Amino acid sequence: MARGRLQSLKRFARRRPLAIVGGAILALLVFFALAADWLAPGDPTLVEVRLQLCEPSSQHLLGCDENGRDVLTLIIYGSRVALAVGLTSVLVSMTCGVLLGATAGFFRGWTDEVVMRVADICFAFPGILLAILIIFLTQNPSVMSVVLALSATGWASYARLVRGEVLRERELTYVEAARALGLPSRRIVVRYILPNVMAPLSVQATFGVAGAILAESSLSFLGLGPSMSAFWGVSWGALLDQGASYFLLTPHLAIAPGVAIMLAVLGINFVGDALRDELDPRLRGQIGGP
Repeated sequence: MARGRLQSLKRFARRRPLAIVGGAILALLVFFALAADWLAPGDPTLVEVRLQLCEPSSQHLLGCDENGRDVLTLIIYGSRVALAVGLTSVLVSMTCGVLLGATAGFFRGWTDEVVMRVADICFAFPGILLAILIIFLTQNPSVMSVVLALSATGWASYARLVRGEVLRERELTYVEAARALGLPSRRIVVRYILPNVMAPLSVQATFGVAGAILAESSLSFLGLGPSMSAFWGVSWGALLDQGASYFLLTPHLAIAPGVAIMLAVLGINFVGDALRDELDPRLRGQIGGP
């Protein structure tokens, strides 16, 4: 059995080499976030004025920022902010979107109209601007406020996706058979319809994590991201903002967080592409077969 799994993994690696790269990047990101206290070479809150904007060296591999903090330490701790915001905002958005989308698609009528019109309103506003407004109103730039701001707009795409899938599934024979047996609507949706929606939903969620990391970095670049703390460190977007001010003097200060954001988003997108190709039978036959 183990040998068969190894052969399957080798075939998958030949078909989807970018998925392996993306999975490795994602695993490394999770490892950094969980083990930041042991991996980081310094304290993210330690300020050393004498090391302000120092160049990369053997003691500080990526140099130091304007406060003399080790940039590598800040990058490692920043993975916690990226993962926490990305995963939590997608989890909240997906939960709300699945509940509302499934309800709208199965029961139709005025429920469908209300949910979809509210979703249309969310789509009408640029997501980043609405997130800025929510954070401004909360007056509390923390991880939870950023998650709330991103979830307030992110649920709509999941609701629309689930609604469309439920509308298609509810007309199939197995749903009619369940109704004929007298099963309650909630059981039909939860036990029979939603499992068939999980494939496109998982793909959407994977890309959603990458989008949330980018959105959080953008908010932090604008000064609206999570505040500095001993546990979270500093956001990559805030580091990028700081590095932009000193780019001509110390370009490494902007390059390091920029590369971290790029690799994280790229790795997650590689995984999302592989999921989409594997779960969509129409694409599976175009890219090397099963």
